[in-house]
Formats: sequence, structure tokens, C-alpha cells
Amino acid sequence: MTRIAFVDLSDLRETRLEKAKLLKEIGQEPYALGFSPTHKNAELQAQHADLPNGQERKITVSVAGRVLTRRVMGKLAFFTLADQSGSIQLFLEKATLDNSANIKPKTTGTFDQITSLIDSGDWLGVKGIVKRTNRGELSVKVQEWQILTKSIQPLPDKWHGLTDIEKRYRQRYLDLIVSPQSRETFRKRAMMISGIRRWLDDRQFLEIETPVLQAEAGGADARPFATHHNTLDVPLYLRIATELHLKRLVVGGFEKVYELGRIFRNEGISTRHNPEFTSVEIYKAFADYIDMMELTEELISSICMQICGSTKINYQEHIIDLTPPWKRITMHEAVKNSCKIDFLKYKNDFKGAALAMKEAELNVPEDADSVGRLLNETFEQTVEQNLIQPTFIMDYPIEISPLARKHRNKAGLVERFELFIAGRETANAFTELIDPIDQRERLESQQLRREAGDLEAHGIDEDFLNALEIGMPPTGGLGIGIDRLIMLLTNSPSIRDVIAFPLLRPESPKEVS
Repeated sequence: MTRIAFVDLSDLRETRLEKAKLLKEIGQEPYALGFSPTHKNAELQAQHADLPNGQERKITVSVAGRVLTRRVMGKLAFFTLADQSGSIQLFLEKATLDNSANIKPKTTGTFDQITSLIDSGDWLGVKGIVKRTNRGELSVKVQEWQILTKSIQPLPDKWHGLTDIEKRYRQRYLDLIVSPQSRETFRKRAMMISGIRRWLDDRQFLEIETPVLQAEAGGADARPFATHHNTLDVPLYLRIATELHLKRLVVGGFEKVYELGRIFRNEGISTRHNPEFTSVEIYKAFADYIDMMELTEELISSICMQICGSTKINYQEHIIDLTPPWKRITMHEAVKNSCKIDFLKYKNDFKGAALAMKEAELNVPEDADSVGRLLNETFEQTVEQNLIQPTFIMDYPIEISPLARKHRNKAGLVERFELFIAGRETANAFTELIDPIDQRERLESQQLRREAGDLEAHGIDEDFLNALEIGMPPTGGLGIGIDRLIMLLTNSPSIRDVIAFPLLRPESPKEVS
């Protein structure tokens, strides 16, 4: 029977602490002040791709990074050194290092010292020449070395990495060290965010920051996080959207504005929800929701091409084509196609609509109070998860859209669309409601829902209503979920995979030990 050896991590830690002391004794500060590499690893790989096997180039270079693996074979050793750009092999030869150490005792160490005192996980700086081994591996033949940071705890196993998904999220730094895929995800996230800003800036949109702390959290149906300002002695909320303040800016005369930033909603956690997330909201004067559809298509397809090199991507075994134009269909049509219920027949017949849902074996929510809410509920139960290709769902019920303008042709509906890709909402847009009287009535209706116990209903923001009375031009507004979009572009199944530090339940003492 095979025996499994368990290593006491506290013993490994003590051993590494002892090595840190020994490094000091040979003149190597285990926590250096700095280092000056001449190249990134990827640069060396590219510049010397033509170097034949077994050949050297007498070009002195210096590189720095974390030691990932190490092999000691008598008078030779091979380390893998990783920096942000990639990895390169270190070729360590006893004769070369010992000779260099005799010449410069305070700037480098011997072969025996580096192989006995440097562990995987340590940060190391080296100087040497470029060599390609007989087996074809481009390497730095080390002449001098310097410990930069001594790692006191060992890295996860090289071959198995972090198999505990929860630990990957809790200790993202370890996940990034051992998982090139995770590093690539966050590199693409950074590229996407800067790309969206660049795309909007190039089209004369201005990014203007709005308050995170707000006296009245509005702009979305969501429960806010509550806090308190001690000096002013007033209750405050973390913002649930940037919408209402960006609209104030449009009132003030800015015709193209946006903000890309953090949003906070006191809601559940799932593969597609995190209480702290990132969105971009975009407002364009003299536009409507049709204009915002075209903007959405152009923006997302352009970013996809930039990040992925194509507008066709593979997401969770589905080939998704983001090439514009995308499908457009009303919510009524989508529901009728899916479950054969034509809600247009019911209009104000709530009982008839509820009965039709029950006959279709759908759940009728107890708190539903209108045909429009039943329509939306039917859509969520029967249509949403099946919208794999990019699809604009248009013309929503007025009851669930308190900030959108009434539809110009269809009673009881508003000019609103949501974009669905891979079965989830990715964007939401309106022809904005600019009539202050209509807006007040809608918010008063929402306030009644809040007083009845709906913690996600809007309150009345008197300053926002005052701004509308000053006058807001016709405007189209759009919000895009950054996290869900990067999930799509990196083939990530969970929102936690694309948020560097997602919110998690605190570990119990038993779990920590």
C-alpha cells in the first residue's frame, strides 16, 4: 500500500526562516531594497529566438522574478524564474558561480549557497549571459545572483496547483502565482477597462466621477448598504448606481458623459452576483434607446475584437458571434415564442394572465400585482436562460422601469432594452424619462412599495426631481456590467473568477487552522 507523506508546514517555515538568517551571514539581505533588471523574460525569449541549441551569446543581461521550480543535478542546477511577462530558465554551473564568488564576495554567492538557501517561491535577481541548452531551452547562464525576497511559506504543488476553489478566491495571490490562466484573465480585464475608456474618450465622452456615499441611493431596484457620517450625523448609503448623478450632469450641460466604477448592492452572492461589482454607465444627449443599441453593438464588438482578436468567441462550449447587428425582439414576442402566452391579450386582466401562467406550469409570485410584472416573471422563467447569442430584449413593462420614458407607440410599456448574452443580462438601457411630473409620480409609486416592505424599491430623490424641473434634454442612457462582460471574453463560468478579491463568508477558526 502506498504511504502518503504529510509535511508539517510549520517545520518548513522554520527551515526557511533559518535560511534567511544564513543568507544574512553571507552578505545577502533576504529582503532587498531593489534591483535593476535589464530585460523582461518575454523580451529575452523573443530577442534570442534564433540562438541555436548549445550556443551562448556573450551579452550580459539581468532578470528578476520568482523561482517557481528548481532542479539540482550534481554540479549543475536549473531554476525556472517567472516575472510578469513569462518565465525563463536559469542555468547554474558550479564552476562559473564559484569563480565569480571568489572575485566579488559581496555581490554574489557560491553554487552551493544558491542551491541550498534558495527555495521555490523566493524572489531572485540574477546577472549572466544568454545560453540555449542542448535541449533547446533558452536560459540565463548565471554569473551573479542576489536574493530579493525570501519566501517563508512554500508554494502550492507545481502540478496540482490550487485545487481548492474557495482557497483560490481567498488567497488570490497564490492563485496568480501558480495559474497562468488567472493572470491572463486579470490582464484581459485591465485591457478591457482601459479599452472601454479609450473607446468612449475617442468619441468625446467625458468621464466624471459621482459620489459613492449618497443621501438617497437610487438608479436601480436594489437594496443598498447603509452607513453613517459621524460629524454630519446623517445616514448615508453606498451607491447602487451612478445614474441619477450622471443625469444631473446632463441637466448641467454635458452632452456625453460616463463613469466606470464600483457599485454596491446588498444582495445575494452567486456565480453572476457579487455585492461589490463594476459597471460603466453612459449618457448621450439627443439620443434614444435605438441609438444606444447601436452604441452597445459597436462598443462591445470593438472591445471583443481588441481582447480576443475576433468577434466570435467560445464561451462554455457555445460559439457566440458578437458581430453586429444583433437580434432585436420585444419582451412580449419573446415570451409568446417561448411559452405561447400572449400577454397583449390580457392587458389589465391580471387574473387571466396569472391563470395562463399556471396552465403553463409557471410560478406566479405572491407579490406580483400587475400584468406587467407577470410578463417579466414569465420572461425570466422561460426565456432568459436560453438567450445564448447576443439579443436585445425591447419594450419593458412600465411597472418595472421607473426611470425609463413611456413608449412612444405602445401603452403600458417603456422604451427600454436589456442585452442578453450566454443566458444573462449584460447591459440595460433606456430612452430616459425627462418629464419631471411623470418621474415624480413613478417615484411616489416606488416609495409606496418601499413602505409596504419592498427593500429594493426606489425612494424619492427630491434633488434629482428638482434637476429635472430645471430641464434635461432628450437623452439615451446605457449601463454595462463589466464583470459579466469579462466573464464572457475570458470564458469564465463564475463572477468570482474575474473579480480579484470577491466578497466571501469569513472563515471559521476551524477552517483557518
